[in-house]
Amino acid sequence: MNKAAKIYVAGHRGMVGSAIVRKLKQEGYSNLVYKTSSELDLRNQSAVNTFFESEKPEIVFLAAAKVGGIVANNTYRADFLYDNLLIASNIIKAAHDFKSEKLLFLGSSCIYPKLAPQPLKEEYLLSGYLEPTNEPYAIAKIAGIKLCEEYRNQYNCNFISAMPTNLYGPNDNYDPQNSHVLPALIRKFHEAKLNGSKSVTLWGTGSPKREFLHVDDLAEACLFLMDNYNDSQFLNVGVGEDLSILELAELIKDIVGFEGEIVHDTSKPDGTPRKLMDVTRINNLGWKAKISLQEGIKSVYEEFTSKYSA
Repeated sequence: MNKAAKIYVAGHRGMVGSAIVRKLKQEGYSNLVYKTSSELDLRNQSAVNTFFESEKPEIVFLAAAKVGGIVANNTYRADFLYDNLLIASNIIKAAHDFKSEKLLFLGSSCIYPKLAPQPLKEEYLLSGYLEPTNEPYAIAKIAGIKLCEEYRNQYNCNFISAMPTNLYGPNDNYDPQNSHVLPALIRKFHEAKLNGSKSVTLWGTGSPKREFLHVDDLAEACLFLMDNYNDSQFLNVGVGEDLSILELAELIKDIVGFEGEIVHDTSKPDGTPRKLMDVTRINNLGWKAKISLQEGIKSVYEEFTSKYSA
C-alpha cells in the first residue's frame, strides 16, 4: 500500500477495526477516513454510496459487523443475518462502483461446517451443515466471501477475504450477555475474585476446543495481506494451536488470581466441538502470529482492570 493512499476502515471503533487503525498509524499511514455508526449507517445503501462518492477511498478494510457470542447469535438471529448481509453488500458494491483499488473483507471461522475435519482448511467451505447457534452470522459472512469472489470474477476487482479465528484484545466486549467466551471468562473470574465467591460457573462441559488470536496479530496480518496477496482464495488467519474451554478457563483463573473452583452449567450449549484453523497458506506467504495466549490474556486483563474496576 502506498503511504499516501486514502484508506477507509469500516468498523474503526470495534476491536478489529481499532486494531487495524492502530497498526496503520504505527506504520506511517496517515490518510485515514472513517465514520461512526451514528454518522454513517452501513446498512443504508444510499448513505454508503454518498460516502464513497465523496471520499473515494483507494483502500478499504471491511471490519464492520454486528457481532456477539453464542447467546447473542442465537437470540437475535434475524438481526445478525440482515444487518451483516447489508453491511457487506453495501460496502463491497460501493468499493466497486466508486473504483476502490483494493478491499479486504474480514469474516469468521464460523463459516465452516460444524463437523468439518480438523484443522479447518479453506477448501472445506460449504462442505457440510453449519453450527445452528450462529448459522445466520455465518451465512452473512459466506455471502461476503462470495461477493468478493464474484466481483473479482465479473469485474476484475482486487477484493480479497480473510477468515480470522476467535479474537481477543483491546476494545473487546465484556458484556455478560453478549460477549465471546474469553472476555466473558475474564469478567466472570475478576468479579468472582472481588466478591469473594467460591466458584465460577462455566457454560457447557468445557470440552470444546478453541483457538485464540490476539487482535494486534490479526491487524498485522491484514496489512501483510494488503501488501502481499491478490488472489481470489480467502485465507485463514490464526495461530494453528488450540485448547479446551476448560483449559482456557483455568489459564484465565490463574492470571486473574481467583482461588475458587470451576463448576459447569451443562444446560448451556457447547457450540461447535472444535474449531482449529489450518494456517498453512498464510504461513507459507510469510506471516505468522507472534503473541502467545498467556502474554495476550495478561495484557488484556490489565486493560480490563484499568477500565472496569471502578
